[in-house]
Amino acid sequence: MFTVKAYLPVMESFGFNSDLRSQTAGQAFPQSVFDHWEPMKGSPLEKGSKIEELVRGIRVRKGLKPDIPTLDYYYDKL
Repeated sequence: MFTVKAYLPVMESFGFNSDLRSQTAGQAFPQSVFDHWEPMKGSPLEKGSKIEELVRGIRVRKGLKPDIPTLDYYYDKL
């Protein structure tokens, strides 16, 4: 019997249980427990960054335009 302890980002934990069970022929039993929040490094405005990818995914899932609006979007055009 082995006990493996690791931190797994919530976004990457979806499907983890079924993947682990299928890879171990049902012999592994994962248990997930929330441990802590940790801010992500970087900026959602940096193209290609991990946090930008995350924000774009959330915006698409919510039915919003994938691009993050800038201040120019909110100013009236004269």
